[in-house]
Amino acid sequence: MPILRVKARLPPAEPARIAVDDDTRPVAASRRLFARVAGADREEATMVDWHGVYPAVTTQFKSDQSLDLDATAAHVETLLRAGVHGLIMLGTVGENCSLEPAEKRAVMKLAVERTRGRVPVLSGVAEYTTALACRYAADMAALGVDGLMVLPAMVYKSDPRETLAHFRTVARASDLPIMVYNNPIAYRVDVTPAMFGELADEPTIVSIKESSDDVRRLTDIINETGERYILFSGVDDLALESMMLGTVGWVSGLVNAFPAESMQLYRMAAEGRYKEALPLYRWFMPLLHLDVSMKLVQYIKLAQAMAGLGSETVRAPRLVLEGAERAHVVGIIEAALAARPRLAA
Repeated sequence: MPILRVKARLPPAEPARIAVDDDTRPVAASRRLFARVAGADREEATMVDWHGVYPAVTTQFKSDQSLDLDATAAHVETLLRAGVHGLIMLGTVGENCSLEPAEKRAVMKLAVERTRGRVPVLSGVAEYTTALACRYAADMAALGVDGLMVLPAMVYKSDPRETLAHFRTVARASDLPIMVYNNPIAYRVDVTPAMFGELADEPTIVSIKESSDDVRRLTDIINETGERYILFSGVDDLALESMMLGTVGWVSGLVNAFPAESMQLYRMAAEGRYKEALPLYRWFMPLLHLDVSMKLVQYIKLAQAMAGLGSETVRAPRLVLEGAERAHVVGIIEAALAARPRLAA
């Protein structure tokens, strides 16, 4: 993805909309992170280049549900060898809310150390209060992570005014670039395109993980904010459609189990080879549907285990699958493994 290397002014609080028949595009402010350094001019830009496949990395546990840092590190290495473009630790799939505060920081320290700057490392921010989210953001900056994927505050369903205040406050708690994770289905809080327009004056909010399950939202966001934000798809079974409509990245769950296929699908889409991508996408689709269940963590970890890339152990209250539900998901994964396509070198 090309990077526009310019110094530019902070986007206006009310970003201009794009006329339907206007071929011009606003300067790609989404490619720029405005450094918030004490005493520095807010016009000074620091570049970020977030694009490609960013796994929502699973957190590995031992059979007694204790944190397995060694296995988590091994999985990070597997994903890096597959060529992923970035890592998102401690998202939903990473079981953020099931970890103790010290465990979260241990996982992130490990990810930063093992990645060694090869790709950006982002941490999910899923806390119960805005103050806790701010404290966590500051701690992540001190640990040396490259960015944050910020969720609404957990449990409480905030209204739009409260939601905007939460994201603004967390954005100002550190200098780290932020991806806003919008998943109204799972978290019951919707950040609408108009709300992203209001957030456009926050210089460190640079990206959106759009998981509303409605690809029309992507066009609405672009019409509302131009190219202010780097857009990522956050729904596995809408990945190809989302890239056709303007996303430059994919926060993927099933990449944990099928990294080669995920990378190939992204490459084809990024190159505009949609027709060539269709057979792979159609093979992948039953697996990708596993990402949109309330039990996506169990489903993805089971696929990961069956693919030989990790353990299916989850932490309570989640439990591993059993009975008819397990048999159904195992059948989907076994069918995909049996028909796994041979990828071109």
